[in-house]
Amino acid sequence: MTMTLGFLQSIGRVFLAFMGTAGRLSLFTISATSHCFRAPWYFRIIGRQMIEIGYYSLPVVGLTAVFAGMVLALQSYTGFARFSAEGAIANVVVLSITRELGPVLAGLMVAGRIGAAMAAEIGTMRVTEQIDALTTLSTNPMKYLVAPRLIAGVTMMPFLVFIADIIGVFGGYLVAVYKLGFNPANYLQNTWNFLEISDVISGLVKASAFGFIVTLMGCYHGYNSKGGAQGVGAATTNAVVSASILILCFDYILTEIFFAK
Repeated sequence: MTMTLGFLQSIGRVFLAFMGTAGRLSLFTISATSHCFRAPWYFRIIGRQMIEIGYYSLPVVGLTAVFAGMVLALQSYTGFARFSAEGAIANVVVLSITRELGPVLAGLMVAGRIGAAMAAEIGTMRVTEQIDALTTLSTNPMKYLVAPRLIAGVTMMPFLVFIADIIGVFGGYLVAVYKLGFNPANYLQNTWNFLEISDVISGLVKASAFGFIVTLMGCYHGYNSKGGAQGVGAATTNAVVSASILILCFDYILTEIFFAK
């Protein structure tokens, strides 16, 4: 009986902790989102965050995309050659990159780079009482720290993913033409004929959602960090892990919305 009660108590504690975290995150999300649509807007901070998220993340995202496209083309050829369907490689590469791999890989890379940086920066400001100082100076921390990052994340991720789509398809083209011996004109024609605007748009919508998730998780965990340097480290880790998990979860949800029959 005692073991059963202890087991139920542990389940209850976990459930209550989860619900408490979900409630705090929901309130934080509502507050942060509302500040994105209300003046004043700090355009200099928004511009700086756009450069940080978009421009400085482009090398790592582009490198990831080109190798993803190359590996996808190579693996597709290995599988399709068994069924004499090598001509479908261009279709598979462009569809996989634009619908899934482009947004997801870009989101995960940005989560590792930007989400961690945001959590560390805001978390350091929290533990050193700089956020409290902003409040003392009549500056809303949510308006000054969180809203510009959310706006920049939602705005720049689609551009980042669009470029990643182009680079990823180009990577598949390189492998198909220069390693597998495909005709360049035929490969490009198959890619263009199979590509639909809905595939690109769905990937860009996913990119905006992933940008919101990454910046939200980085800001939330940094804003609520405590316990000095150890707390900032934990907030950084939690920001990356939670953003990565939510990206994969919302990827399925958005795919279900766009492509479920």
